[in-house]
Amino acid sequence: MALNSGSSPGIGPYYENHGYQPEHAYPQRPPVAPNVYQVYPAQDYPSSVPQYAPRVTTHTSTTSVIHRQPKSGEQCTSKTKKALCVTLTLGLVLAGAAVAAGLLWKFLEDKCSESEMECSSSGKCISSSLWCDGISQCPNGEDENRCVRLYGPSFILQVFSSQRKSWHPVCQDDWNENYGRAACKDMGYKDSFYFSQGIPDNSGATSFMKLNLSAANIDLYKKLYHSDTCSSRMVVSLRCIECGVRSVTRQSRIVGGSSASLTEWPWQVSLHVQGVHVCGGSIITPEWIVTAAHCVEEPLNSPRYWTAFAGISRQSLMFYGKRHQVEKVISHPNYDSKTKNNDIALMKLQTPLSFNDVVKPVCLPNPGMMLDPDQECWISGWGATYEKGSTSDVLNAAMVPLIELSKCNNKYVYNNLITPAMICAGYIQGTIDSCQGDSGGPLVTWKNSIWWLIGDTSWGSGCAKAYRPGVYGNVTVFTDWIYGQMRANS
Repeated sequence: MALNSGSSPGIGPYYENHGYQPEHAYPQRPPVAPNVYQVYPAQDYPSSVPQYAPRVTTHTSTTSVIHRQPKSGEQCTSKTKKALCVTLTLGLVLAGAAVAAGLLWKFLEDKCSESEMECSSSGKCISSSLWCDGISQCPNGEDENRCVRLYGPSFILQVFSSQRKSWHPVCQDDWNENYGRAACKDMGYKDSFYFSQGIPDNSGATSFMKLNLSAANIDLYKKLYHSDTCSSRMVVSLRCIECGVRSVTRQSRIVGGSSASLTEWPWQVSLHVQGVHVCGGSIITPEWIVTAAHCVEEPLNSPRYWTAFAGISRQSLMFYGKRHQVEKVISHPNYDSKTKNNDIALMKLQTPLSFNDVVKPVCLPNPGMMLDPDQECWISGWGATYEKGSTSDVLNAAMVPLIELSKCNNKYVYNNLITPAMICAGYIQGTIDSCQGDSGGPLVTWKNSIWWLIGDTSWGSGCAKAYRPGVYGNVTVFTDWIYGQMRANS
């Protein structure tokens, strides 16, 4: 979190908001996408600590072993030695068969990759991005038969109609919570359900999905049919998880760069590699964390390097708290390391988090949410408090307004480098910004008495410089992708 004077606009170097990354002098910025720079360890950090991007070998090296040939008198000649040789040989064969069987089982079990889902009728693997796209990819069309989403700030449940190729709200008539639990499960909320209720339909919908209670099939989606009327005039609002709430009253203003408590930002996590804070992240379920794709570029794309800490506000106290190992790292398949487009990734934890006053999830933004062009948002993290500084020991937070895409793409600002998958937030004159070490952390906003995850800290030019505001991954365009990965890896 940086709080600079911003007196000089400067071209400045591009940075990725990695942990413990000093700035270096680079040539002036050409009007092209940001370059990727090698990450070096901070000069003021003990040299015994590995670099941010440790030079780990991703493939196990094989050491040649020299086997001494037995002399003529040492070969299997006696009956005892022959029996021993046969036993050893048989043991090796059985061990090899067991390993082969294990590998085969693992292959069959994990037939589809992390970014794919399996057609239940055929076993065919389909990219999760193709599910619920209106086109049947599976032989029996099951990729288009269980498509649900939550719409708008009121969490209106919508079901996709493969016949009409459009989304429709679900009428409250004859609805019960068992159907809500089924819908939450199909969105990727494995064992999570908060509540469902009927709310007035203010969307102007002219077609609804309605329950046919006379249908013999117990499947929710086979009970639904199209209707142009909804007698209750109420539609289903579904909450799969209690998210976006915190244990303190919202403050009217948070001073930029000031220290913050985790009761204010309970979804904030610190992601460590070999004992070093590298990136931030946001809790969205007990098992899932949202972060930035550039945090998990090779060689850090393996989950074994990562440890997540939640509920602790000081880096110096992290190792006294509970750590959570990461089970899966899933980077967006269309992430571009040069332009930082689609800079979002997910981490699945090996063991679920236990929610309390300082560990809570933030809400994913639903499609249909309307934000003001200069919507007030908040950033938080352990990033440097000034450009070229070291990572902060304490969690800091600051208010930054959104900046319209057209303003951020002005030739004097980022000159058309900002894509629809990015959001700018901060101040054109500088003064308050995210900085190195804040990467992957949350950009949140307050709407309808709920905190929503609008962005993840991605990149910028310097810290808190005039005409160089912070750039964030636009989480609002990734919600469907996030739900797809949660479904595929539940």
